[in-house]
Amino acid sequence: MKNLKKIGILVFAITLFASCNSDEKKAVATIEAKSGSNVSGTVTFTEKNGTVTMKAELAGLSEGNHAIHIHAIGDCSAPDGKSAGGHWNPTDKNHGKWMEEPFHIGDIGNLIVGADGKGTIERETNLWSVGGKDTNKNVVGHAIIIHEGPDDFSSQPSGAAGPRIGCGEIIRK
Repeated sequence: MKNLKKIGILVFAITLFASCNSDEKKAVATIEAKSGSNVSGTVTFTEKNGTVTMKAELAGLSEGNHAIHIHAIGDCSAPDGKSAGGHWNPTDKNHGKWMEEPFHIGDIGNLIVGADGKGTIERETNLWSVGGKDTNKNVVGHAIIIHEGPDDFSSQPSGAAGPRIGCGEIIRK
């Protein structure tokens, strides 16, 4: 009887712990090389308490700045990444710089890459969701595109960032 009570308490504690963490949602894009590049890496979206944190960790890039965007279609089948369509822009705004009006909801910015070919970028926002019902916010089902050059934040509709050298479909985990 004493062991049953301990087991009951343990089950209760595990259930309580699991329910505390159940509001965290995750989606990942595994980046594939496109247009003859050697790009690889992951972009992870984690939603907790209505805020999404995105972290991109990439390798195989040339030193300097490379634009990174969310594109409308979660399809990376084309060798040049163009199957991912244009920038994700459900609010129909002009292209621009992250969090400076106007900007596409998919305008992430520039990834800064060191001499070792590696770069990271992080963003945090309540403008995105992971698997939410609001199609203007849900990142799942779209694609991450890495461009050869930097985003100039002004050329329409996409920032004149050059060829698509990496693509990954954003998939809920």
